[in-house]
Amino acid sequence: MKPFELKKLPLEKEIETKRVLKKLSSAHRALAELKGIATSIPNENILLNTLGLQEAKDSSAVENIITTHDDLYKAELNLEGLKSLEAKEVQDYIESLKKGFYSISRHKILTNNNIIDIQSVLEKNNAGFRKVPGTALKNAATGETVYTPPQDLKTIQDLMTNLEKFINDDTLSDFDPLTKMAVIHYQFESIHPFYDGNGRTGRIINVLYLVMKDLLNLPILYLSHYIINHKEEYYRFLQEVRDTDNWEEWIIYILNAVEQTSKETIIIIKKIQELFLEYKHLIRKNYKFYSQDLLNNLFKHPYTKIEFIENDLGVSRITAANYLNKLAEDGLLEKEKLGTANYYINTRLIQILTEK
Repeated sequence: MKPFELKKLPLEKEIETKRVLKKLSSAHRALAELKGIATSIPNENILLNTLGLQEAKDSSAVENIITTHDDLYKAELNLEGLKSLEAKEVQDYIESLKKGFYSISRHKILTNNNIIDIQSVLEKNNAGFRKVPGTALKNAATGETVYTPPQDLKTIQDLMTNLEKFINDDTLSDFDPLTKMAVIHYQFESIHPFYDGNGRTGRIINVLYLVMKDLLNLPILYLSHYIINHKEEYYRFLQEVRDTDNWEEWIIYILNAVEQTSKETIIIIKKIQELFLEYKHLIRKNYKFYSQDLLNNLFKHPYTKIEFIENDLGVSRITAANYLNKLAEDGLLEKEKLGTANYYINTRLIQILTEK
């Protein structure tokens, strides 16, 4: 199949139709509510770790990298022999997401170097942009080639330089930021600049762009679960832009994903907040060892261990073990043993994070 001749940005046509403009309004309302409710959680690492791990799991699942919640949270404990290859790949995702977020927070720009760094953490290689032709996207069921991205390095570099300018220079387009995010995602996935990790890198770029535009303070709008549930439409609408220039359906798809995912994430955060306050009241009332650092630990690490308490609270191993064992005895945590090591599960938090 002849390589698709991808046009540089900005687009020459008007794509914000009446239908798109109407959907933009409701998507922004939901996103603004999400941004506000996220401030109810006092420690940003609670949401980054819990919601970030869920997104890492779902984004990897889009690429058929499947792991269970139990495997994933056990992998966070770094206990010997517990980390499956799939769980390790999911952990690489959250590591790359955080790396991108901290860079965006400092510099408020998203460069090709940032994107290459994100992909290199994901894939654990420094291959950079594709240098060898032969990449083609195939239908997983039939093996048929459905799209051939740009093949030579110079074209890929030129298109990525153009995309970098489009991401960071708002004078190039007066599109709404959510429309622009949809365009950026389409362009990146169509350039397909890497040998591997394009889908996951592209989904990280989505949420980092929202942070960059101050639509979110934390990267907590994760679209992968929506994409999993509407995977056929995702690939069909992407291809329709290439085949027929049908931007409207693609943008509406992304805006629906933003709105629905925002609403679902708001519900999750409210439940986390309620449980957090309940645990705060119970521990402060009944235990002399209550501290905010302890509470943050129990919600930052759904599966925690003695070493985490030692490090976060600056206490001895014996003291940390006493804290966790007492909380487990009274039913606030569930104590589990693996080999010679103990770990402790915030089961009610896990229920919130895993219910669909």
